[in-house]
Order: sequence, then structure tokens, then C-alpha cells
Amino acid sequence: MTFPVPSPNMLVLLRLARAAAREIMAIYGSDFAVRNKADLSPVTEADEKAEQVILAGLREHFPDVPVVAEEQAAAGVVPVTAEDFFLVDPLDGTKEFLSRNGEFTVNIARIRQGVPAMGVVYAPAAGAMYWGESGTAAHAEFAIDDSLEKVEWKICKVRPAPAAGLTVIASRSHRDTETDAYLAQVKVAKLISAGSSLKFCKVACGSADLYPRFGRTMEWDTAAGQAVLEAAGGKVLDTSGEPLRYGKRQRGFDNPGFIASA
Repeated sequence: MTFPVPSPNMLVLLRLARAAAREIMAIYGSDFAVRNKADLSPVTEADEKAEQVILAGLREHFPDVPVVAEEQAAAGVVPVTAEDFFLVDPLDGTKEFLSRNGEFTVNIARIRQGVPAMGVVYAPAAGAMYWGESGTAAHAEFAIDDSLEKVEWKICKVRPAPAAGLTVIASRSHRDTETDAYLAQVKVAKLISAGSSLKFCKVACGSADLYPRFGRTMEWDTAAGQAVLEAAGGKVLDTSGEPLRYGKRQRGFDNPGFIASA
């Protein structure tokens, strides 16, 4: 059997995601402090330490590529972005982290000309990692200290729409009336919930068919998951039917509503 193999650049991102996850998991089991950012969203020491690890690694391996990272952006530190830059969410799903349900992720994506060209999503509490680049998406489950070189990656592919109806995956923490109104127009066989960018990955690997999101998200929330889903054959469109694009500095890197699907 032939297993998908990440490129050398992707392997760097996988290692950085895992290094960040080690910082997160060291704090996950402790009595950590929580504070609110200016937008009242929660942040912990885990967010900040994980981001520091990723930023240091990206500077080392990709010194000429700008990085837009969630906690730096919240502090007003945003580089002049180019056609080629990284988006980092060191701890996506902070509410899931706080509730200790395991559905939080480390997200790293590389954007080229507005498109997520490569991305990694790592859910360390679940031991699951997903990556996508150049038309290949893969996933594996392994312990946090296992050798990445020995991981047997499995291909992720979206599935055809089931005749009996769609499995829809929605946000656990951010469900809204607009989502409910949209779902009333869709043939839904099953509705499941999940936190963080894992929703993109569930669609990418064929355990869900549709992920609608009309509430506010930021580019670092979605880029890595979109890279995985699109590499698996899926798509992410905004509410006007256009592909979700990146580098929207003029609107503060926030996204419009979108629909991610197989």
C-alpha cells in the first residue's frame, strides 16, 4: 500500500504544530488562568505559548514569509502581508479548551495569491492530525511523541452526497438562527456538532457532507481547514457563491459567511 507523503515544507509545519501542541497539553491539565481580549474572546497562556513556538519556527524555516497570527493580531501586531504569507491560530477552539472536551486544534496555513495552498490541523487531545497540499489531503492518529516520519498517513477524500440526505456538521459554540434557517432548506439526514476547524476535516475525510457558518470567523480560524478540505476535493464558498479568499486586510482579516461542502 502506498501512503501519502508530506512535502519537506509540510513536514516543517507538522512538526511546528506538534511542538505547539506540547505547550498546550502541558497547560491543559493544569489550573490555568483565563482573561478576555479586547473583543471579549477568551485567551489563555496556552494560546500565547503555542503561538510563540510556531512564530519562532516559521521565522527559522521561512524567514522571508510574513506571518499573521491570532494573538499578535489581537495585540495590533500585523505585518505587511504579501501574496505569500502564513496564517496561524495557535489554539482554535479556546472555548472547547476551557470546557476540556478535546475539540481544539492548532492551525497553520500558507496562503498564496489569496488561496490556502497548504495547511495543517492538529487536535492533540484527540491525537488526530490532518494536512492538505497540492491536491492531496491526509490524516492519521498517533501519540504526541510518536515519530512523524513513521506515521502511516491515510488519504482524505470527500464522499458523494448520500441519497438519504446530508450529514451536516455545525459549530458547538456558535450556532445561530441563520444557520437554522439555511438548514431548513437542505435535506438533512443527520446533524452533528463539533468545535474548531475539525468541522472542515470531518467533511474532508467523508464523515460529514456540509458545514455552514454564517457567524463571524477570522481568516486564521478557517485557512488550514479549508486547505485540507479543498485538497480532499471539497470547496468553501462565501454566501455569494465565490471561493473564500484570504488576505482581507482592509476588513481586519475577518471572513464573510460561508458554506464548506464535499
